[in-house]
Amino acid sequence: MTKDIAIIGGSTAGFFTAHLLARKGCKVRVYEREEDVRLSPRTLIVTSYMRDLMGSLSESSVINEIRRFELFANGRVAVISLKRPDLVIERSKLIQRLAVKAEANGAKVLTGHRFLGLKPNGKNMNFTILRNGGGGWVEESANVLVGADGAFSKVAQSAGWPKHLTLPLFQAVVKLPKDMPSDATRIWFVPEDTPYFYWLIPHSPTQGVLGLISKEEREGHSSLERFLERKGIVPIDFQSARIPLYTKWIPSHRKLQESHVYLVGDAAGHVKTSTMGGLVTGFRGALGVAEAILNGGSSRELRALRRELGRHMLMRKVLHNFTQAEYAKLLDMLNIPTKHSLGVFNRDETDKLLWNLFLRKPRLLLLGLRSLLINKQLFRLFSI
Repeated sequence: MTKDIAIIGGSTAGFFTAHLLARKGCKVRVYEREEDVRLSPRTLIVTSYMRDLMGSLSESSVINEIRRFELFANGRVAVISLKRPDLVIERSKLIQRLAVKAEANGAKVLTGHRFLGLKPNGKNMNFTILRNGGGGWVEESANVLVGADGAFSKVAQSAGWPKHLTLPLFQAVVKLPKDMPSDATRIWFVPEDTPYFYWLIPHSPTQGVLGLISKEEREGHSSLERFLERKGIVPIDFQSARIPLYTKWIPSHRKLQESHVYLVGDAAGHVKTSTMGGLVTGFRGALGVAEAILNGGSSRELRALRRELGRHMLMRKVLHNFTQAEYAKLLDMLNIPTKHSLGVFNRDETDKLLWNLFLRKPRLLLLGLRSLLINKQLFRLFSI
């Protein structure tokens, strides 16, 4: 029997899921609340792993390539040269490309349709859709419902998943400093402002985005403004978002009566806690969910993703309460072999990355263990 699948949310993970399932002959409908899929721009950086996952699908959204990272902490500087470049992505272009590909494979995209709620009905899932423009509401049904509607997923809430904790992301579009090449990304560790870091990512030869992840919205906006002022950088425009905070693995599938509900992307909380990046892990989750739907529930990709997200959680536990002095010490410990490992193995290959780092610099393992022991009482929010 041909599977009838409804995907709620025209997100990157939603359209990628639609593409994967439609090309296998499934009947797929994507319901998007906005009137079109031309969402507001947001600059993202991803590893070369995205090209491995998606091939040519990603190319039209790549607006720059990053070949080295410059890390700063308390007067210390470390430069990491990348064997394979990171990719700077324009999110709105990527969504449009994925939507076109999903439709070319046979998926139907319905814009201006807002999801209201669901009701299992035996082997089918009934769900209510409100059509914009005075179209009223209508009840639809499908064999499988996929929530791809973001960190505040209405599908997840309707199916009984717990709400995600979220953190605010702020970034300013800025003119690049004169001394900064367009193929480098700068990272500043300033723990009094953010437990994560500031970033400056070029998206053209002359402009980039400077931003941070903060604990609180007001605090984050103020910190960004102060940092821009300290660096003598004038913002051109601002971008913002709420990012789901991964605290533990939550299964992406629920069975309601004989019907099936899945979550992908931010709706599933598949975000790396080390960097708060979720594009590649969102695509991996989409691959896993498509695999589970097509194979009757089994997915090796979801099991691998769970392990990957767990390793990022461990790294975040180590780094989350680092002081300026500890970050400076960490950069001092990055000798030529460890920099080589950081350049060869990217942050979506943590199994290889961590193994090589500890093999080349055992003191990094001792530093991490010490941090875990000191900070375990301070890190209850992130406890597994």
